[in-house]
Amino acid sequence: MNYPVYLDYNATTPCATEVVDAMLPFFDLHFGNAASKSHPYGWMAENAVEEAREKIAQLIQAKSKEIIFTSGATESINLAIKGIFEAYGRSEKQHYITCQTEHKAVLDTFAELEKCGAEVTYLPVNRQGEINLKELEKAILPHSKMICLMWANNETGVIHPIKTISKIAEERNLIFFTDGVQAAGKIPIDVNGIHLMAISAHKLYGPKGIGALYVRHNHPLPKPLAQIHGGGHEKGMRSGTLNVPAIIGFGKAAEIRTEKLEKDAQRLLILRDKLEKGLLEIPGTFLNGNPSMRLSHVCNVAFADVEGVDLLQKINRKVAVSSGSACTSISPKPSHVLEAMGLPADLGRASVRFSLGQNTQESDIDFTLEWIKKVLEELRGE
Repeated sequence: MNYPVYLDYNATTPCATEVVDAMLPFFDLHFGNAASKSHPYGWMAENAVEEAREKIAQLIQAKSKEIIFTSGATESINLAIKGIFEAYGRSEKQHYITCQTEHKAVLDTFAELEKCGAEVTYLPVNRQGEINLKELEKAILPHSKMICLMWANNETGVIHPIKTISKIAEERNLIFFTDGVQAAGKIPIDVNGIHLMAISAHKLYGPKGIGALYVRHNHPLPKPLAQIHGGGHEKGMRSGTLNVPAIIGFGKAAEIRTEKLEKDAQRLLILRDKLEKGLLEIPGTFLNGNPSMRLSHVCNVAFADVEGVDLLQKINRKVAVSSGSACTSISPKPSHVLEAMGLPADLGRASVRFSLGQNTQESDIDFTLEWIKKVLEELRGE
């Protein structure tokens, strides 16, 4: 297949060659179950899992015992939110604070909690995708249990002031949970002050189907109760036979990102800025999100005077991009993130997320700019 240029790294990333190489022996040679404690096959698998756990912990400045493996970020999010709700007890009055621009995995989970009697405040954002910290503090109630705000937005790359938010949570004795999926491996992460954080391997050049929940050790607030039962694996928080090959790949990916994070971010910033500058020189284009407080590899641009569906279809013939989250990419509706930022529906539908990655070259940027200019000329009849 003649693939287009790939600029959708926020949706998923290719497995690094070193990651695949690290995984392969654990499909056949070292195929043991990590829970098998009575023979070398199990010992080998368990030791490799613990080494991977340590590498993932190092990526986010955590302790290895604070990493709980899951099937991915969506499960981690469900475990964190539903697990805390159940830890406090369904009969207790509970209030949660989140944001209108969170990923659907968070919003849909809170919608389920509301059906169970929880009260949820969805903070608004301004035109640049930022929350108001004073509004956050005002939203805290006597029965508030958790603040849930993502580290970096998956559609715009906007970064929330995580350290300030964590201090607010600490001062009010609230659990702070953050969706760190787009941040981990892209920017420096230190989980100090955070209670719970979801991360995913396939966003940082690891395999799909494996993620983790960071669960802070040694604090008095409740920890999540298990949502999957049957064996008491992962400190009783997540039962099920561990996906050893994927965990090994996750660990290797985390190790690589720890080493390459800063250098890659600098390179991608240069390429992203070149792409963005070229796009914004085209008449009728607008940047969505904070121009400075965002991930260095992401830009989200609105294109006026074109139909969104037509725009995406034509661009994707030669450049793979998206209008937002991969799980909502088939929807003709404008992104809920851009809608919350106050973008008109027509511009929301005609907005494109460009996300660069380790294989992106300057030639890809040059080609993309030329191709999008041609697409716009055709759609606008110029």
